[in-house]
Amino acid sequence: MTDRRKPKPFTGRHMAAILVGFFAVVIAVNVTMARFAVSTFGGKVVENSYVASQNYNEWLKRAAIQDRLGWSEGVTLDADRHVLLTVRKDDRLLGDLTVSATVNHPVGRAAPAALGFAPMPGGGLRSIRPLATGRWRLDLVVRHGADEARYRKDLR
Repeated sequence: MTDRRKPKPFTGRHMAAILVGFFAVVIAVNVTMARFAVSTFGGKVVENSYVASQNYNEWLKRAAIQDRLGWSEGVTLDADRHVLLTVRKDDRLLGDLTVSATVNHPVGRAAPAALGFAPMPGGGLRSIRPLATGRWRLDLVVRHGADEARYRKDLR
């Protein structure tokens, strides 16, 4: 004896469930992708690309001069979120540095702020105030005598 059941008819409820499921998946994917997009890249590299292109050769020349200095910088955050800065040349810690620094929130959620540094015992510099939690872009201008180097670091 075979069991012959009638197939259930396809109703409006079935179609409504399929449509709701489809759009739920589409909305979930869109929300996820939007969150990834907002949390990673702020979207703006320069204010005006034409003006930036006019300075490009000067920036390349400055970068070549900076490379010839042979400096290597170390920028980290300590447990209290103070910025720690060391600059070395030939594995020797450079002292007597003049530093000017600005921190920016990469998406513009906070106004740019100047960051002061104080010498640490044993060498290097430590920011006077800690950074708030979150992602920050640090722009540094480091001078040692007549030599100057510029660095940009992302801190989290």
